[in-house]
Amino acid sequence: MGSAILSLAGALALSLTGLACAATSAGVPTPTGQAITPAAAPGAVFQPLNPHLSDAPDYTAGQASAVALSPDGKTLLILTTGFNRVIGPDGKAIAAQSNEYIFVFDVSGAAPMQRQTLTAPNTFLGLVWAPGGKAFYVSGGMDDVVLEYVGAPGAMAPGRTFKLGHTAALGLQAKPSPAGLAVSPDGRRLLVANLQNDSVSLIDLAAGAVTAEQDLRPGKIDRRQSGRPGGTFPRAIAWMSDTRAYVASQRDREVIALTVGAKTITVGARIRTSGQPVALLPGLRGRLYAALDNTDGVAAIDTARGRIIETIPTAAPPATLSAAPSLGGAGSNALALSPDGRTLLVSNGGENALAVVKLSAAASGLPGPTILEEDGDGASHGMGAARAGPSAVVGLIPTGWYPTGVAVRPDGGQIYVVNGKSNTGPVPDNCRNNLRSDRSAGDACRATNEYVWQKEKAGFLTLPPPSPAQLGELTRQVASNDHFPGSQSAADAAADRDLFAFLRGHIHHVIYIVKENRTYDQMLGDLEVGNGDPRLAVFPRAMTPNQHALARNFVDLDAFFDSGESSNTGWDWSTAARTNDFTEREAPVNYGRRGLQYDQEGNNRNVNVGVATSAQRVVLNPLSPKDPDILAGAIDVAAPDGPDGAQGEGYIWNSALRAGLSVRNFGFFGDLTRYDKAVGPYRIPLEREPWKAQTTVYFPAKAALAGISDPYFRAFDQSFPDYWRFKAWEREFDGFTAAGKAPDLMLVRLPHDHTGNFADAIDGVNTVETELADNDYAVGLLVDKVAHSPFAKDTLIFVVEDDAQDGPDHVDAHRSIALIAGPYVKHGAVVSRYYTTVSLLRTIEAVLGAGPMGLNDGLASPMSEVFDRAAADWTFTAQVPAVLRTTQLPLPPATSAEAACPSDAPHPSTYWSAAMSGQDFREEDRLNTGAFNLALWRGLKGAAAYPAARDARDLRDGRDALLASARLPCG
Repeated sequence: MGSAILSLAGALALSLTGLACAATSAGVPTPTGQAITPAAAPGAVFQPLNPHLSDAPDYTAGQASAVALSPDGKTLLILTTGFNRVIGPDGKAIAAQSNEYIFVFDVSGAAPMQRQTLTAPNTFLGLVWAPGGKAFYVSGGMDDVVLEYVGAPGAMAPGRTFKLGHTAALGLQAKPSPAGLAVSPDGRRLLVANLQNDSVSLIDLAAGAVTAEQDLRPGKIDRRQSGRPGGTFPRAIAWMSDTRAYVASQRDREVIALTVGAKTITVGARIRTSGQPVALLPGLRGRLYAALDNTDGVAAIDTARGRIIETIPTAAPPATLSAAPSLGGAGSNALALSPDGRTLLVSNGGENALAVVKLSAAASGLPGPTILEEDGDGASHGMGAARAGPSAVVGLIPTGWYPTGVAVRPDGGQIYVVNGKSNTGPVPDNCRNNLRSDRSAGDACRATNEYVWQKEKAGFLTLPPPSPAQLGELTRQVASNDHFPGSQSAADAAADRDLFAFLRGHIHHVIYIVKENRTYDQMLGDLEVGNGDPRLAVFPRAMTPNQHALARNFVDLDAFFDSGESSNTGWDWSTAARTNDFTEREAPVNYGRRGLQYDQEGNNRNVNVGVATSAQRVVLNPLSPKDPDILAGAIDVAAPDGPDGAQGEGYIWNSALRAGLSVRNFGFFGDLTRYDKAVGPYRIPLEREPWKAQTTVYFPAKAALAGISDPYFRAFDQSFPDYWRFKAWEREFDGFTAAGKAPDLMLVRLPHDHTGNFADAIDGVNTVETELADNDYAVGLLVDKVAHSPFAKDTLIFVVEDDAQDGPDHVDAHRSIALIAGPYVKHGAVVSRYYTTVSLLRTIEAVLGAGPMGLNDGLASPMSEVFDRAAADWTFTAQVPAVLRTTQLPLPPATSAEAACPSDAPHPSTYWSAAMSGQDFREEDRLNTGAFNLALWRGLKGAAAYPAARDARDLRDGRDALLASARLPCG
């Protein structure tokens, strides 16, 4: 790889002592709390991916997912797999602008030159060249096909389409999808990993047909192993010879050997891995490398002996993260090997970096000098060509947000990296059609596309290999971006330790409330303080008086960002402070209606994998598949790991339980299948007080929650008011009060601000206005209850939205609402420090004395600016939003406060049912979000036009005039 990285051999002398004083860029902050500096490397070029559409020349694509370098090293392919849909004024996708893309770059010269852009209707990760370089292949996603492209580079065209023949996926109402692809060295056969069908298919390229398919599940190969986990969610695939290949089972954490004949596939050894294998790369002399997501490593496999030689930590050079060696979250997800086979580049998606790994002689399979000297601090100073000890990361290179693919030119002179995401910027017109420039044509909202998954764009980074000295500086930059130890000043760190030691001595209970999908401007834009745009306040104080009061009585966090884009990423960020690579790759595909499914709250392919066997699942849900080999085992492919690689135990409740704390769960991570009226007699009835009839309405989808959850607390169901969820919580809280003892951590789900199910909702809470008000009132009632209880003196309440996707915001699509109430919280303050979901979870951990779940929260700083040791006394009294007087909820008598701030009369339920016709409210975010947001705006703002300003202005000053110009009620 040139003379730079290839000569490292552990020679990098790296010390992060005094990191705060290092010459590093501040970077651009992301909603995860990290920063990005993609152009930091000397000679780096970072560019968007523009398909050069004739009718949209400025359009750029999102979610780059894979790269493939041609056999001669002169042509680079970049594949997108994600949302990439553009909606026209009629609410339908514009066909010519709603594709996935294959970008073709000539990389034979000093800089990449884009030669061609090809399209595919749907894709999912798979991208591979034929050995001769005259064809390449792409997995066709939910279309269950493999697509062929043929011709000379720069003039390639669609070839054959290979149908894989699956009618459905193995689960409930799930679609097939191929993933990884690999062509045999002789170019005659193509292997396909069928992600959703737990199998591999063999295509004879000359015959143009599938000649074999092999199920990878043990019970389907040998009936004596029925119900044994294995082979599910196969993702990556690689050939080692013309008859020997390997496939990686992401869910079951195994690399499976395959013997391949002309028309046969035989399953051999199953090599267990410590993390989720998501990428496979053949090395030299029979070595195979597997990138291990969740545990941040690479498994070096000796295929001749069928065993792992070494599992290499990939998060950072050993000395830089010595304080947190057991925490996952770097997100290793793609691999490239230097031309000499001695250096491995690892894409760390969760770290926004490339890890440079110097391979040991055993891991590389290559002989060579093994001289290596190390100081006591672990810094390496030798100049040998191979490590005498284990392989190790010798440096980090910053990239764009969430890198997904990496390649190295055969001469080692250039490194190529793609990433999937970017910051969104302002979204005042949060609808879908970002290609239209004529805002006067048609509806002004439909004439823009500002949905979060559309605003997050891909990036393409090209850089020469850095020298050892440059790599040292780049490593310091990544350490600063990701808040490695030493990034915070000693004084600030000491002040935080002192403050939270005080809080731990005084706070003994935390209540954590998660709601759904609102932006800051949407709800708090009309506050008399803070950086809100009142023109975008769709749910103003008249409708949400309690959350307005919480923001004003305590702290208005007007620079708080949700880390997730939508509920599938948002619920992981809100409970684990990170995602895994499965979720990051699946989420935009699912939300773009390109297949896959919502797998992030304990169901995989709509099957509750919180319980291990089909028999147990059928007891909880008679609709569950009865086949014991469908997703066998209590294994969740989307679950983050906990410390020390604790499989699937990376959630806030796991952290609290590990710390010996008591936890009570009200509605988090439940199986929602039986709330759908379409299941007929299996639907769980809409019982307001189900404990009276002892009707179980909640079934946990996480094993750890099974014994600590309220079975009478209904989870996400938009037919059901949050008022009754509050009453279920109140019933148990009254019991805690009577016993004089409450759980250390209470998790409470209040989802009705999502809105929906207007035709089926009970108690007249069946309009957008009443559902938002119902959610607001439930939040207020809970805070009121705690404030007037014996636990008021030692309980903190945190409220957050899981994501901010369903509304406009003049700052960013991720800016949202966080509320904190209780003792030692500042009163009447505005805190404009950049905080995120990760910051909030870190704060909960610091208050309770729980350990971190992963690297993100482990390296984050808590929200110290929120607290005041002198503010021990507090109170709160809930207000009834006036619009709830139109419902049948049992409300107290009206007060003068309601009269002073009346709500407009709501539209009837029939209006909202018609306005939301065609929307799917059965689970979070199964919506056409653009049409949904447009209907909200029209129904709540009437003929008012969206503001045209899009400059993310600071609106903290001149609030009186701004509020007056907005003409809001209760201004």
